[in-house]
Amino acid sequence: MRYVEQYFTTRHEDDGNGDTYRQIHIDIPRMSPVVGLFQQRCVQEIFERILYIWAIRHPASGYVQGINDLVTPFFLVFLHDSMRIQSLPENTVPFEALFTAGVNNLDVEASLSKEQRDYVEADAYWCLTKVLDGIQDNYTFAQPGIQLKVKQLEDLTRRIDQELHEHLVGHDVEYIQFAFRWMNNLLMRELPVRATVRLWDTYLAQADGFSHFHLYVCGAFLCHWKTELMKKKDFHTLLMFLQNVPTAKWGDNEINLLVAEAYRLSYLFAGAPSHLSGGKGAKS
Repeated sequence: MRYVEQYFTTRHEDDGNGDTYRQIHIDIPRMSPVVGLFQQRCVQEIFERILYIWAIRHPASGYVQGINDLVTPFFLVFLHDSMRIQSLPENTVPFEALFTAGVNNLDVEASLSKEQRDYVEADAYWCLTKVLDGIQDNYTFAQPGIQLKVKQLEDLTRRIDQELHEHLVGHDVEYIQFAFRWMNNLLMRELPVRATVRLWDTYLAQADGFSHFHLYVCGAFLCHWKTELMKKKDFHTLLMFLQNVPTAKWGDNEINLLVAEAYRLSYLFAGAPSHLSGGKGAKS
């Protein structure tokens, strides 16, 4: 927790860092407002420290809305791991229960010692740092990484399913209108957290899971909804569906199929990656 002592004490200083902290402080209570776990003050303080310290140590990007979501899967995994290690019946919560309303009854501060909470916080911080190191240009000024990935998704979709692509653009749907969030939040806003944990398990097993394979997952995800999308004949209903895809009941089975299709797409285009440049003449 050396970074906490080194950096977090500056959060109220009037040097620009104070504005960063204030924005984080405002955003954190908005995360999963219906889940009591994230409304506990000790949990919010953990997220504040993680995000503030990461932002101070990465001034090229700083804090951008959306990064706060990326802490959640790691926090839940390490929280559950700490509770499991204790082996105390009153603190034994099935991992699946962390994603349900039942988690509202879990008092993190009472269930874990400060040392245990510190370990959860540190592990979540370093995992977040590892992920963001590979996609930091998603969060620098004007977010060029995301702009590029959205263009790549459009080009990829045109190649793998021209009918679907033409249906979208023919009704004036622009990819940036729905895919920006898919890239900014790595599909966290589109999937239940339990499904996100399963998906990220695959990303972490890939050399460039978050920076490269995610594109193919988004391509597979978009094409998965083709039947529903083709039934919709106007801009408003198409965009509303794409911004609110019905994945509330998704779990391991659905993610397994999505990942399998993403692997197929990645192998299919491994020798013809021009869509990855957003233009012609790209080299692998």
